[in-house]
Amino acid sequence: MRLIGGRWRGSRLDVPNADGLRPTSDRVRETLFNWLMPALPGARVLDLFAGSGALGFEAVSRGAGHAVLVERDATLASALRAAATRLGAGASIDVVHADALAWLSRAEAARFDIAFVDPPFAVGLWDAALAAVSPALAADAWLYVEASNNAAWAVPAGWRVHREGATREVRYVLLRRVDECA
Repeated sequence: MRLIGGRWRGSRLDVPNADGLRPTSDRVRETLFNWLMPALPGARVLDLFAGSGALGFEAVSRGAGHAVLVERDATLASALRAAATRLGAGASIDVVHADALAWLSRAEAARFDIAFVDPPFAVGLWDAALAAVSPALAADAWLYVEASNNAAWAVPAGWRVHREGATREVRYVLLRRVDECA
């Protein structure tokens, strides 16, 4: 997998094989980051269920100030740390080896500007993850959700669909807090 934009454009992310791992495609990432471009400079980003780390690394590559990548699988978390070191990410990327929902319940009052929620499809954690992540987000935050086309999840209260798209396998949606969209 390669990063497709920004300072690390073309850099490879070595991704170990893991059950249920399904990195966001280049096409979807390109669309998402075109949508987010005005919000990226200096943004604090949260990549829950980080997996390959493509979304968090891409965000920092394109100008986000800091990203926290939360990954439960120890092998994947180790690969994320190795990628951050290889890219010279320094303090701009933190990798947290933890269950995303448990970590959110213990997370301090950090206010993230952008959050990526892309849990393993087979587990069906969208509603629980969206409810848990909302308190960790800034008043003017963006929330990205990626799910299988047939997944049933609801837009959380206080959010509205800003943009959305679909491929044969996934539906991807960028949400914005209602307060800031009026």
